[in-house]
Amino acid sequence: MKDLFWIDRGTGRPLVLLHGGFLDHGMWEDQIPVLASRYRVIAPDARGHGRSANGTAPYRLTDDLAALLRHLGTGPAVLVGVSMGAGIAVDTALEHPELVSAVVVTGAGTSLPYFEDPWTTKTMAAWHAAMATGDLDASVEAFTMLGTGPRRALGDLDPIVVSRLMRMARSTMSKHSAGEPNHLVMVTDAWERIASIGVPVLAVHGNEDSDDHIGMAERLVRGVADGRSVSIEEAAHYPNMERPDVYNQVLQEFLEGL
Repeated sequence: MKDLFWIDRGTGRPLVLLHGGFLDHGMWEDQIPVLASRYRVIAPDARGHGRSANGTAPYRLTDDLAALLRHLGTGPAVLVGVSMGAGIAVDTALEHPELVSAVVVTGAGTSLPYFEDPWTTKTMAAWHAAMATGDLDASVEAFTMLGTGPRRALGDLDPIVVSRLMRMARSTMSKHSAGEPNHLVMVTDAWERIASIGVPVLAVHGNEDSDDHIGMAERLVRGVADGRSVSIEEAAHYPNMERPDVYNQVLQEFLEGL
């Protein structure tokens, strides 16, 4: 596991915090100390992100996570993910169900997102265009716009949250270059299999997130046997960063009910 970075804090029921794409475990800094007082909190940097190595051969993020959990000797864990991390959590519930006791998602339903609403498609296109040019500054700025949601501007967000998002995005994006080989292998049939997920699933929405992101998470909770959702006001794609106290309360109430 020398090519992957993670932190491991606290004792008790294992709780894994999975960050969003182009971010790192630092997005959970408002959750880790609170949760580690009651749970064993594991927060990895996904391959190609943060302090973990880039992929050099075909890999699946769910297999990386499963290998880490087995390496750490954890029992079934609660997987909590935002955006890309939510997709990893769902993939792991499908591919490695013995390692998962519950799933919490935000801003995604599986690792196979789809975008239809005008704001999301426009914002995603601007980000991908910036990435294709190799312009790091433009890429970071375009990516950060995904955190506003369709009804707000960047200036409406707490500047500390914006700074954290930009810092993490810059760190991870600087590890990559335009046109580099992409070794990531997707779990291609996740949507067709979600009904097989047999553990509780909670979707935590930021009410200012895009219709696409909320809709995918809602599709997931409707498609599983034990699914429910909660919405947090005045937050978008990263409610754990924008409204950490409310997010932490929602998460802990869910955990206490397991």
